[in-house]
Amino acid sequence: MDYLSVTINKLQARQNVFLTGGAGVGKTTITRQVIQHFEQESKKVAKLASTGMAATLIGGQTLHSFFDLGIASDLEALELKGKLEISKKIKKLIHSMDIIVIDEISMVSDTLLEMIRLRLLQADFKGSLLVVGDFLQLPPVVRGYSEVRFAFESSAWSTFAFHTIELTHIYRTDDQNFIQLLHSVRFAHVDERVHNQLNSYIKALPQDLSEFTFLFGKNETASQHNKNQLSYIDGEEFVKEVQVVKHIKSVQEMEVQRFINDSRMEKELHLKIGAPVLFTRNAWNYFNGERGVVVNVDETYVYVQKSDAKVVKLEVVEQSKKRWVQKKIEGAMQMVEESLFSVYQFPIKLAFAITIHKSQGMSITDLIIETNEIFAPSQFYVALSRSSNPLRLTLIAPRCQWHELIYVNAKALAFVKKGLAC
Repeated sequence: MDYLSVTINKLQARQNVFLTGGAGVGKTTITRQVIQHFEQESKKVAKLASTGMAATLIGGQTLHSFFDLGIASDLEALELKGKLEISKKIKKLIHSMDIIVIDEISMVSDTLLEMIRLRLLQADFKGSLLVVGDFLQLPPVVRGYSEVRFAFESSAWSTFAFHTIELTHIYRTDDQNFIQLLHSVRFAHVDERVHNQLNSYIKALPQDLSEFTFLFGKNETASQHNKNQLSYIDGEEFVKEVQVVKHIKSVQEMEVQRFINDSRMEKELHLKIGAPVLFTRNAWNYFNGERGVVVNVDETYVYVQKSDAKVVKLEVVEQSKKRWVQKKIEGAMQMVEESLFSVYQFPIKLAFAITIHKSQGMSITDLIIETNEIFAPSQFYVALSRSSNPLRLTLIAPRCQWHELIYVNAKALAFVKKGLAC
């Protein structure tokens, strides 16, 4: 099936679409192609996600920002904050959109979807919704011990009448045994076969850790490991600081710093010749998660040699925080996207370690997973699915049983299984 054409045709016919599937099946690729298709046709596309990091991955903004929800978590809070009624500006903005894309829908709560539906009704939105994600991956963030409630639990979900398109072919690896393992882990099915296969990946750590990327659950652990491993490399340390250009003078410094963190750019990129790095985005000559080694650094460029011996001459890349504004173009008022500020940094990170959260979308060949920093439902699945070569995968032995580590939210599991049965 030509999933891209089907998705585009459904959206053009004003049909809302839910694009789903496990890790590594190409959800992000198709989403970007859909966005590109409609933007090339001069359609207005809102690119949204519930978190800043997910939003930066598709070049968009957060749901709360676009829909003017402030910090409200539900309709009651929206009313208490005086934001229940829609402003003329936001009404015009939403109404002008042809397509609204919501990425990482698994992280959107039921109450957030209800607020989104309210705004769409208030603005008399006539376009189509494309929601993307896998409910068996990252769940909505909740405070304390509050119950996790997903977007599909909202009455709004059924009113949107999504046409579901499920991608199933995994592009990250062609190892059929590993693909079957990923399927079992995604659905938290741990039998003797799964147990034994996972145990086979528990190996003694190599003396030279520089060839592998550690996946940690915590930022501080990943940062410390990178710092320690870099110190073992002799030679001059180069520091490439992120460059910021503000296009709007009123932009707050805190907003810039948050964007830098969300975009997976290093505020200060520490490098040495001989240091392994991971590319953090896709380009014609490298991909997100591909590994290389720094072979030269000068004032303008960083030269990275990949495993095929080809050297990539890297320059800084631009990533911009954008917003929709009304402007007069050729005598008529139109909604256009403008940049608030742009940040410039080399699209690489030290490859010694990265967090599971920041490895989103990456395909990593030489991988070591610290299983003892797994603390959330489906987190182990997200980590395991980063591996593009199971022969180069090592698991650090967990201090608990596999079935205690591999778990999913019961409601998400029931929803996905119900969809598969339809």
